[in-house]
Amino acid sequence: MSSVQLYKSRTFVLIWHLIAVSQYYYAIYFDRYFVKIPEDLNIPKMMHPSAYGGRSKFLTYWCLILQAIYFTICLINDFVGTNEVAPRRIPAIRKLKDYMLAAFAFPVALNVGVTFWTLMAIDRELVFPKALDAVFPGWLNHVMHTNIVIFMVLEICTSFRQFPSRKAGLTGLGVFMASYLVWLHIIRHFGGIWVYPVLDVLNLPQRVVFFAVSLIFSVGLYLFGEFFNNLIWTKELKQLKTVGASKRSE
Repeated sequence: MSSVQLYKSRTFVLIWHLIAVSQYYYAIYFDRYFVKIPEDLNIPKMMHPSAYGGRSKFLTYWCLILQAIYFTICLINDFVGTNEVAPRRIPAIRKLKDYMLAAFAFPVALNVGVTFWTLMAIDRELVFPKALDAVFPGWLNHVMHTNIVIFMVLEICTSFRQFPSRKAGLTGLGVFMASYLVWLHIIRHFGGIWVYPVLDVLNLPQRVVFFAVSLIFSVGLYLFGEFFNNLIWTKELKQLKTVGASKRSE
């Protein structure tokens, strides 16, 4: 079955979004109420949920909530919006869905997934100490750091969307990443800790470079998402341009 056929199957897309929503909300619920990390567990101070900022210290947790919100919007769009390529009128919920994937859901998910597994391969103690294995389920780790990437790829392949202008999309992503950067420094100021151990060993100029590289990486992921979407939906995007040209000539 081609991506176009999948896209045209309203039942398939609806079930897919129900699975995604259920997974992310259950993961948030389970993490909040069933994952208990003892204070005496041999892990860095900043990794304890009881440290200043709680679970919200981590970009992973921001991403998990973001994915839950995004797929909730997808589900609402399935009922009251539209997934058509060229509807006569694009509902606000569809515009919001398309923008959220481009500016937030896709680049942030890939940022978290790629960064986490890269650091795990280099030195897992930097991001997920072995001591956590006893109290943090493996399936939950994969929901937070693996499924977020897989689900974003599947979402692009199964639901058509038109990316916003680069200026609009990158502005949204920039605001999101800047907000998290501010939050990191608030935690540092009031909690006395850097959320990520690597920041402890960097001086100010090095941290500036680190954050700049992180931002450039995020921009690269946004552009990759745009390229990937356009590659999957080349025919439909050409159709959309043809429809737009016809309307302007009327």
